[in-house]
Amino acid sequence: MAESFLFSIAESLIAKLASHAFEEASRVVGLYDNLRDLNNTLSLVKAVLLDAQRKQEHNHELLEWLTQLKTVFSDAEDLLDEFECQTLRKKVVRVHGNTKVKVSHFFSSSNPLVFRYKMAQKSKDLTQRLDKVAADRHKFSLQIIDVDTRVVHTREMTHSRVSDSNVIGRQQDKEKIIELLMQQNPNDEDTSLSVIPIVGIGGLGKTTLAKFVFNDNRIQECFPLKMWVCVSDDFDIKQVIIKIINSTNDLASADVPPQQQNLKMMDLEQLQNQLTNKLGGQKFLLILDDVWNEDRVKWIELENLLQVGAAGTKILVTTRSHSIASMMGTVPSHILEGLSQEDSLSLFVKWAFKAGEEEKHPRLVKIGREIVKKCRGVPLAVRTLGSLLFSKFEMSEWEYVRDNEIWNLPQKKDDILPALKLSYDLMPSYLRQCFALFSLYPKDYDYFNSFEVTTLWGALGLLESPKQNSTLEDVANQYLYELISRSFLQDSVNRGTVFEFKIHDLVHDLALFVAKNECLFINSNVQSIPENVRHLSFAESSLLGNLFTKKSVAVRTIMLQNDTAGSKGESFLDNCVSKFRYLRVLDLRYSTCETVPRSIGKLKHLRYFNIMHNLNIKRLPDSICKLQNLQVLKLDGCVELEALPKGLRKMISLRHLEITTRQYALPDNEIANLGMLANLSIESSHNLKSIFEGVKFPALKAFNVTDCQSLKSLPLDVKIFPELETLIVENCGNLDLELWKGHHEEQSPMPKLKSVEFLDLQQLVVLPKSLQETANSLQFLFISDCYNLEMLPEWLPTLTNLKTLAITDCPKLLSLPDNIDHLTTLESLRIEDCPELCRKCQPHVGEFWPKISHIKDIVIEQAEELEEEECFIDR
Repeated sequence: MAESFLFSIAESLIAKLASHAFEEASRVVGLYDNLRDLNNTLSLVKAVLLDAQRKQEHNHELLEWLTQLKTVFSDAEDLLDEFECQTLRKKVVRVHGNTKVKVSHFFSSSNPLVFRYKMAQKSKDLTQRLDKVAADRHKFSLQIIDVDTRVVHTREMTHSRVSDSNVIGRQQDKEKIIELLMQQNPNDEDTSLSVIPIVGIGGLGKTTLAKFVFNDNRIQECFPLKMWVCVSDDFDIKQVIIKIINSTNDLASADVPPQQQNLKMMDLEQLQNQLTNKLGGQKFLLILDDVWNEDRVKWIELENLLQVGAAGTKILVTTRSHSIASMMGTVPSHILEGLSQEDSLSLFVKWAFKAGEEEKHPRLVKIGREIVKKCRGVPLAVRTLGSLLFSKFEMSEWEYVRDNEIWNLPQKKDDILPALKLSYDLMPSYLRQCFALFSLYPKDYDYFNSFEVTTLWGALGLLESPKQNSTLEDVANQYLYELISRSFLQDSVNRGTVFEFKIHDLVHDLALFVAKNECLFINSNVQSIPENVRHLSFAESSLLGNLFTKKSVAVRTIMLQNDTAGSKGESFLDNCVSKFRYLRVLDLRYSTCETVPRSIGKLKHLRYFNIMHNLNIKRLPDSICKLQNLQVLKLDGCVELEALPKGLRKMISLRHLEITTRQYALPDNEIANLGMLANLSIESSHNLKSIFEGVKFPALKAFNVTDCQSLKSLPLDVKIFPELETLIVENCGNLDLELWKGHHEEQSPMPKLKSVEFLDLQQLVVLPKSLQETANSLQFLFISDCYNLEMLPEWLPTLTNLKTLAITDCPKLLSLPDNIDHLTTLESLRIEDCPELCRKCQPHVGEFWPKISHIKDIVIEQAEELEEEECFIDR
């Protein structure tokens, strides 16, 4: 899959070289011509990469060419990165007024002539290498393909036929869809279209469910006219109309009138008249299967043409995209879930054996039950593996399928991996590398945190430059929203500016498949590390030694997944620093090393450094502050850390800082001088009594204070934190919660908080009155483990933008405000394990329900151990 990554890298390099800042900088140091030549060759190569994508699978020589290209591209990234590093060094000099060194913005602080000479030689050498590789493209007869017209593997056209006996485990889904289709409009005169979307990942059975519904006798009776149209990735209005007309012809008669045989020759006006003649005044059901179109203008145009039917006309849409479903749907989407384990097994047996044959092979059925688990309820995956084992009765063959990842097993065109890969092929190029990095996490990873994932993307330079009035975090979150919309991510829980989500096992298999030449998750089954792999993640510390058998020095990422580095910690770090000088990400969470080498300051390309929950380290070298490219520094949970390193203000690119320290006072001025700092977290710093007196954080968006037991004051004046959007306060038992006390000045700016979390605060009896000041901005309010919280204030409904209110484990909470119905923007209300509230509300369901019936997502319930007092709502 190197070519799809290469296309993204080429786009990124070209954009960087074309930027005004790079052009200006290159002219200053006399490298403009060199970099322009590099840019021209990059553009030539990029133009044919999409054609290489189509042809590389069966051409070993082309694969080798792409591998060479990957190496040159990687070196080009390092060259431009070195250029940026030099820029940042000069910026540090300017910002902090170092009068000892007076040099130009882009020159070396020690010798500008040497830097210019070295960069000129490197860029010239790189251009020559790229020219040489690029010239070979002619050997493969590669064509120029525009990204918007690229050809990808598409699904075969679907049809409406299905045998009910072949559909397992979808009866309940079928009944829900039929109920929606047969519902009458409140106004019989209302002829507006009702559009019902079915949404889910590839292979989940959306088309099968639509067929199941389409052929039901009740639907036959309800809709005199039914049409089935497979849209797929081509949403040309003219072609869709022709398909609809042809579908009505198929139903009406096999004898098609001559004027309808040449529909392709008609213009849009003529086709519109044909469509009106066919559908006008009739109550019809139209299935639009496999919709990929995200262009709302096209959909509105088609929708307008279909507004000719009688009252009760319905459209049923199947799509993998939540955003498409939202765009087209007039009712909430039907989210298709996976099959149960038993239904999956029944389907597997149906495909793996002839009828009744399974009874002769109980041992194989037992293995089959284990095989089905890896399918995670996805019918196409069940069918794929069942078909693979059809008429095979050797236990070893079944065990092979059971013990191997799906992406290692043979796949036919209509099997699960090609079905999922279609979604990947149609993904924008800027998302592909981002998605592939999910392969660095273990399959059983519990919940992903958006902060963790997006900071990794940012550190590796995979995010586009933010537009005006937006940030890098906004760009990263937009990427995540796109992946969620495309059904690559699931079970997302929004916590304001941060959210959690999961990734389906089969989607993780897809990530492993597309990233296999770029990323590697190393467990006990991995015997060696391929030379070209750039991103490495280790399941266990004992496997770290495998890294240093690797010849290449081009490693960009080293991650350790929740393990300890043991006695190897120091030597491992030393090796990383000395050998992998182009590292962007070094994530050694839970390591046990006692020191960090001073030479870490030489990793000038490093963007992400994580030693969270290291229980041994006491000091960090001040040289770490030389890392002017560093964006993320995670020191949280390092409970023995005596002090933060001196010179933090030099880390001018730092955006995310998470710290634990034994200090009695933080270096407030040092931290406040981090002009890019957007996220700050202070955790388990038990000696701190007060922080941030008299300093200002102009860019800080998120602030988290956790387990700081001595902390008494936290000045959250809007003048100190003018841009603060997210506040989390957890387990700070002595903290005065009147956070904005004294902030009542006229003309004073109001807080911009969007998300507030109060967790494990025993002093919280009522919500701070100061929270009222966020009435125009607050969207998410989370309260948990506040055992003395008794009531929610009557002013709560003044929070006119509140979208989510979640309260858990507050046993003394007695009531909700009487005027809670005034929260008209509230979308989610979740109150769990609040027994007093449950006891009070339960007898008054009828009175209480109308006040909150407008809220889409409502859960008010008690824990299982108190099931006899379970609350009345779970919607």
